[in-house]
Amino acid sequence: MTLLETVGLTAHYGDFQALFGVDLRLGEGESIAVIGANGAGKSTLLRSIAGLLRAPARSVRFAGEPIGGLAPERIVRLGIALVPEGRRLFPSLSVEENLLMGAQPGRRGPWSLARIYALFPGLRERRHAPATALSGGQQQMAAIGRALMTNPRLLLCDEISLGLAPVVIRDLYAALPGIRAEGTTVLVVEQDINRALAAADRVYCLQEGKVTLEGRPLDLTREQIRLAYFGI
Repeated sequence: MTLLETVGLTAHYGDFQALFGVDLRLGEGESIAVIGANGAGKSTLLRSIAGLLRAPARSVRFAGEPIGGLAPERIVRLGIALVPEGRRLFPSLSVEENLLMGAQPGRRGPWSLARIYALFPGLRERRHAPATALSGGQQQMAAIGRALMTNPRLLLCDEISLGLAPVVIRDLYAALPGIRAEGTTVLVVEQDINRALAAADRVYCLQEGKVTLEGRPLDLTREQIRLAYFGI
């Protein structure tokens, strides 16, 4: 079953066009990686899906229904959660209060505080600490946990490895199979090509707002990926 589909998706920041007719399909239970250099349009794609950028209604479909242009809070209630680039935790709240903010839409599902703490044990130990007191890796875990607390059908992860140590990145990506095992479909935006290929069933490459390559990692050669990524 196709869970998410974009059809000819365009996006603008004022007069600047960032996406040019992006077609993407994500099946229920799949893990998809979107790769590309800085400025390729990866974050814009996620923002358009999540409702943070207005999109034509029928250019984004979720579970067969058009959702382009819906308000972000409505999209969250439908079952799409975004882990934003930069984590965007609430600095005035504790770790646990940040996590509980994710439960506000009231969707039912497998994710609870206990399940988040089982997935990321370090958060339980720091649950009463201010979010700003966490390390970068712990903040990223809290951001993922907050998104999971919405009990999403689709989890959008925007550059979750950015600026983190390799051992922390390894632990974050090690959590993804457990998330998928609960029935959550995952779309990851990533600059690290090797990390993306290892985590995904299929990969899309964006360059200057256009899809330049799509396929299963095992079917793609390094030369194909290099050409799609850099255009040279």
